[in-house]
Amino acid sequence: SDPNVIYVGGGEKTLRGNFSHGDGIWKSVDGGETWKFSGLEDSRQVPRIRIHPKNPDVVFAAVLGHASGPNQQRGVFRSTDGGENWKRVLFANDEAGAVDLIMDPNNPRVLYASTWRVKRNHFTLESGGEGSGLWKSTDGGDTWNDISRSKGLPQDSTLGIIGVTVSPVDSNRLWAMVEASDGGLFRSDDAGKSWTKINDERKLRQRAWYYTRVYADTQNRDKVYVLNVQFHRSNDGGKTFGSIRTPHGDHHDLWIDPDEPQRFIVADDGGAQVTYNDGVNFSTYMNQPTAQFYRVTTDNHFPYRIYGAQQDNSTVRISSRGARGSIGERDWEPTAGGESGHLAVDPTDPEIVYGGSYGGYLGRRDHRTGENRNINIWPDNPIGRPISEVKYRFQWNFPIFFSPHDSKTLYSAAQVLFKSTNEGQSWEPISPDLTRDDKSKQGASGGPITKDNTGVEVYCTIFAAAESPLEPGLLWTGSDDGLIHVSKDAGANWENVTPPQLPEWTQINSIEVHPTKKGSLYVAGTRYKLDDYKPYLLKTEDYGQTWTMINNGIDATHFTRVIRADPDRDGLLYAGTERGIYVSFDDGENWQPMQLNLPIVPITDMTIKDQDLVVATQGRSFWVLDDLTLLHQWNDDLAKADLHLFASRPTIRGLSGGSGVAGATAGANPRGGVPLRFMLRDVDKDIAASLEISDADGQLVKRYATKPDKNKDETELKLESGMNELFWNTRYAAAETFDGMVLWAGGTQGPAARPGKYSVSLKVGDETATSEFEIQKDPRLEIADQEYETQFQFLLGIRDKLTETHEAIKKIRDVRDQIQTLKKRLGDDEAFAELVKRGDELVEQMKAIEETLYQTKSKSGQDPLNFPIRLNNRLSALVGVVASADGAPTAQAIEVHDMVVAEIDSNLEQLATLFEEDVAAYNTAIQDAKVPFIFVGDED
Repeated sequence: SDPNVIYVGGGEKTLRGNFSHGDGIWKSVDGGETWKFSGLEDSRQVPRIRIHPKNPDVVFAAVLGHASGPNQQRGVFRSTDGGENWKRVLFANDEAGAVDLIMDPNNPRVLYASTWRVKRNHFTLESGGEGSGLWKSTDGGDTWNDISRSKGLPQDSTLGIIGVTVSPVDSNRLWAMVEASDGGLFRSDDAGKSWTKINDERKLRQRAWYYTRVYADTQNRDKVYVLNVQFHRSNDGGKTFGSIRTPHGDHHDLWIDPDEPQRFIVADDGGAQVTYNDGVNFSTYMNQPTAQFYRVTTDNHFPYRIYGAQQDNSTVRISSRGARGSIGERDWEPTAGGESGHLAVDPTDPEIVYGGSYGGYLGRRDHRTGENRNINIWPDNPIGRPISEVKYRFQWNFPIFFSPHDSKTLYSAAQVLFKSTNEGQSWEPISPDLTRDDKSKQGASGGPITKDNTGVEVYCTIFAAAESPLEPGLLWTGSDDGLIHVSKDAGANWENVTPPQLPEWTQINSIEVHPTKKGSLYVAGTRYKLDDYKPYLLKTEDYGQTWTMINNGIDATHFTRVIRADPDRDGLLYAGTERGIYVSFDDGENWQPMQLNLPIVPITDMTIKDQDLVVATQGRSFWVLDDLTLLHQWNDDLAKADLHLFASRPTIRGLSGGSGVAGATAGANPRGGVPLRFMLRDVDKDIAASLEISDADGQLVKRYATKPDKNKDETELKLESGMNELFWNTRYAAAETFDGMVLWAGGTQGPAARPGKYSVSLKVGDETATSEFEIQKDPRLEIADQEYETQFQFLLGIRDKLTETHEAIKKIRDVRDQIQTLKKRLGDDEAFAELVKRGDELVEQMKAIEETLYQTKSKSGQDPLNFPIRLNNRLSALVGVVASADGAPTAQAIEVHDMVVAEIDSNLEQLATLFEEDVAAYNTAIQDAKVPFIFVGDED
């Protein structure tokens, strides 16, 4: 009734092994512009919200509750005051919450709900049991009747998840998808009093916990949809189903337009897609940055590439910098492995990538040939079997990594650590079982109705491992059941160094070897699948003999997934949590949020590459925090300084830059140019300030000023209290231009700065700060310094010649305008007829030179296709030719340059003569004729 009112429930109904929880109900009354917390904070998972069709203050929420433990905030809740207060109106027990909720479109007092006992922990997912059922209310939720065992529904078997829907065409017609040993799709034609099993095909009810959603068409009594791996539709009331081809598989939600049911939106593991023609065609999901990445790594390519495995999608490698101003689909490609795995890139050959996936899959991809070779450590596919029946326990997300000391040594892990030195041709176990090996936690996952053995619940495995970059053969492992081991002799001997203060069964989610201190390690642990949401970060400095908890400052409910140490500043740490990123400047003693513009999202992994922080998220794709050098320089004293100019990290010449803003289907490129950053305590709006960039010879290259001189190509410097940032595009001043100039494939930009050292001087009032930065060569290029110098001088020469040419054209036009003004003032007076004639002759002479220098007939961008370009455009076109790549200009470019410049110079000489002789004589004639007007061409 009011589209400005929106309620959102947090958390997930599809409780995968990497599930995330929400923080209750949120509400917007302005169409999503702003949001306010609206209660049920401990609900954790809210699968459904239903709003009264005529009163937006009456709202119901189906609350599933904690996924890994009992809690009271479960069932169906109702608010009658717009979410200010909530009352629980349906409760099964503290282990069963509400999973589906439907309001009769014809009578909002009639509601149907299903409750579901579900529990997820590390080693199993239980779907079904006491509390699972189907319920009906006819009084707006005041009272509920359990209709789970109504006539025709399963009578004696255990119930699991149930999906329910009611037809808007006929309120008596219901469908229920029931998980039970004798379950299936049931239909009622008497509002739930009795039921008939209408379909028990496995395709509709496989993996029940993950799907089990059913939807009635909004205008056809016999049309019904069931969501599962495929998108199923029936036109005969549910007796038979066909499938609709969608852009992605694994379907979880559906919205059907009440007025035009051929328009609907399907939500699946790819995203959301819209159809306007009953499923014949769908919109794309490639415009939704919603990827769930398990881990992230980078390679040694330049620019570096980012790798990760996407939940229910391909693995990807993505350039960290696009060549076309943004990071678009042309910068992405699939790589090794499957949806759930780690990836490892050959340190010496970034075209060779290793990737894992569930079931112990491990592949080697050669990007040059496209070959994918399966190099499974133990190629005995375990899918569907209890893990106790297999030899090696490979977790859904098992580690894969290279030795930092030997590029031929590749590690991977099950319950033991493996090593290969021949690209996976053979594998050697180099450890005993480094887990608790609790057999009671190695059975089949699922039950009590349906088993689900995919590899997610494989338990008692090595979940994180690393080799020290400082000490060859120093190996660390952390298990998902809470053990940490170290070997100092490349795996020959192992020691259990599990921290005594770490609660038992804590999953060691990531480990980080200190980049500069031997024997030091950081650990991030999680216990959220044990219904414990506290952060667990630890460090050791003595090979695990003693440990320190380092959680101070992290929210007590922001459980930790990953910790990373900055290699360029000791004690600078980054922590990824369920609700974002924290930073510590004192080796974990204290933490503070570093969210900036990062969405509030689970941080699954992080890595540091080339002084960038690369982040994997669960649901919002990859993010990069460019340029950590500010954090390297930060200290508390800076906040008290009146003025501070930060040093800038080296800038690579020639790399494509961007605006730093992402497009609809593209990622944001790093900002282009040299970042110049400074801090000001206070800003006086009238204070004079300037920032000057000079080359190694002390020559001024670029100047910014609060009061810029526009005649000197200066740029305005805007000051703010606190942090200030600007980006110099590394270019020298551009050539002079004139109004209305049209060029075809021509450039007037100044040349790019040469590789080398540059200095920065910032002056604010009486205070001055200085710094230096370097522009470096592209490391992929082998170009001598002299070539850069030759190219620079050549382009500088073109710029200066263009300036000379354009200034001449402007002078021609100025003189011509003065002659025309004089002519108008002289009128038809016979006494001045000779002067008028001589003025017209001068105009024609200048016109001939101007039209040789510039195509005056071109008034719009594509006019040069009709009117041939002239000398200035031919010269400016050489800018793009010579600056197309780093290196000295070609011989032919020099030849064309010399030819065109010779013609320009000839015309400029003619013009100089014309001004020095003919225009001077014309001024004398004006003076002799005693004309009381201006001297033509005289600026005074």
